Amino acid sequence: MQKNQLGRLVGAVFGLVFILRNVGAYPAAVCIPLRALAILAFLWLFRAIRRTPTSPTTTDGAAPALFGKGYRLVVAAEVVLGMGGLIALNPVLHLPEASVGWISLVVGLHFFGLAAVWRRPTIHRLAAALTACGTLGLTLGVAQVPYPLTATIGGILPGVLLLASVARDTRTPADRTPALG
Repeated sequence: MQKNQLGRLVGAVFGLVFILRNVGAYPAAVCIPLRALAILAFLWLFRAIRRTPTSPTTTDGAAPALFGKGYRLVVAAEVVLGMGGLIALNPVLHLPEASVGWISLVVGLHFFGLAAVWRRPTIHRLAAALTACGTLGLTLGVAQVPYPLTATIGGILPGVLLLASVARDTRTPADRTPALG
């Protein structure tokens, strides 16, 4: 598997995890079909990722080092910020329901860093969407609204956005229309 394929696979795995982890907020009659759909979508994406060995494009045409020093710094900042927030939300503030929003917020922010490191400004749209979901999910969690709503906005929707972003990225140039990319 090439590095760009591995990057897409990481995005798809995290999208799947976001969904699988958060649909548990729903009754089994809803949870089980949603988990099955998420797994099927992931398997379809895995197959599509394996079939698209193209490198990501950058604004200057050069191929960035996907997992170089810049990537490691962005991920290290994400881990520190994420863990710090989880420690504040859970044992200190006793707001575990807000954790799902916090995680999405931090993941969204980390995509802004990755967009810069990888020189792929199109990632800003995903970063903004995940950051918005995370901010709203965190706000709902702090306000202690019913958890299924918080889990949907702060966890399931970001998972769907990650899977959709990977799906969009795996389309071949012939599959793309001018209106879609």
